[in-house]
Amino acid sequence: MKRITNPPITLWDEVLQRPTQTIDDIEATVNEVFSEVQKKGNYALAKYTNLFDGVTLENLEVSKEEIDNASNLITSELKEAIQLAKANITKFHKAQETKPVLVNTQEGVKCWQEKRPIEKVGLYIPGGSAPLFSTILMLAIPASLAGCKEIVLCTPPQEDGSINPAILYTAQLCGVTKLYKVGGIQAIAAMTFGTETIPKVYKIFGPGNQFVTVAKQLSTRYNVAIDMPAGPSELLVFADETANPAFVSSDLLSQAEHGADSQVVLVSTKASVLDAVAIEIEAQLALLPRKEVASKAISNSKMILVESSEIALNLINNYAPEHFIVVAKDESFFVENIINAGSVFIGNYTPESAGDYASGTNHTLPTNGYAKQYSGVNLDSFLKSITFQKITKKGIQNIGNAIELMADAEGLQAHKNAVSLRLKELIKE
Repeated sequence: MKRITNPPITLWDEVLQRPTQTIDDIEATVNEVFSEVQKKGNYALAKYTNLFDGVTLENLEVSKEEIDNASNLITSELKEAIQLAKANITKFHKAQETKPVLVNTQEGVKCWQEKRPIEKVGLYIPGGSAPLFSTILMLAIPASLAGCKEIVLCTPPQEDGSINPAILYTAQLCGVTKLYKVGGIQAIAAMTFGTETIPKVYKIFGPGNQFVTVAKQLSTRYNVAIDMPAGPSELLVFADETANPAFVSSDLLSQAEHGADSQVVLVSTKASVLDAVAIEIEAQLALLPRKEVASKAISNSKMILVESSEIALNLINNYAPEHFIVVAKDESFFVENIINAGSVFIGNYTPESAGDYASGTNHTLPTNGYAKQYSGVNLDSFLKSITFQKITKKGIQNIGNAIELMADAEGLQAHKNAVSLRLKELIKE
């Protein structure tokens, strides 16, 4: 990790730059795949699945037999762990349900708001070397709670053309209605346009690499919504002398092992903390199965020494981390004043991986600084708010003149007439 001491605020953007490609670098590829999937459907999906994943498939849809067999291919201990996580995630997201809002804004003017599910949603689940079945819990559970009628899941196939059994087991457990063996850009394109096999959806959810992130952003041009621009994973830790260096190092490495383009940042007001963590990272890194991947991410990461907690907080809000861990004597200062973060983890015994799996919060979070304007996935992500109103004769009399005056001032005569006609009719009564 590169060590930086007291960087001036004028250099913060440069110091905190993510190790990501620009959209220009990869947009041409994404556009090409989208265009071909839109025109050629399943043929294009087969082509790109072979090209990118090295797999030739006869059927894109996962069969019922494959789903049924998956339960026998994973251990009972893992099933129990998944079920525990499901219970906690369900409990936390169910608590986010809200009642309709009903207000009489004037006598005879009743306005209310109710939430309705998004009918068709698409879930993208990364596969490859790290099949993220935990992401299914984070997406399918709130989708089911919201009442989404169609929950479509796309995930890349393994080298033998199968899907990791933990993904299939979790999908079936959490209410996914349709599963497909397709990943990457082509999966996002398929859910955007629909093909002979994969249905078009109204909103796409899920993390992915930079190609998937750009693909999701491109899908918005075709009347499809997305959860957020969620790209490579990232973590920022603020630690003082009360932090356990081994714990901090394990958290940094837990994000670094996601991918070579992941980024982790350690901020402290104590040079001794940076020294101790650096030693621990080297020791723990040597033992990781994904050492090569984590090493590349660590090489793009930073240790930053600052003079005070106030400066640290300003820097952290500027960075807007996806995950923010704070281990400090004055933890309340950070907890109360953090503005830009996807999810916050507090204290020595709150590892970021708890949020990734089983504590109950959602791990699909904004990256690349988007925590400044996006929330992580939650129950409302799968719902739409619809407003209603009902106005009585007395109500239109109470607000009618104001509407007429405002419409007239804007030069919209038909708007004014819609009220005037009603008021005249009431005068006759």
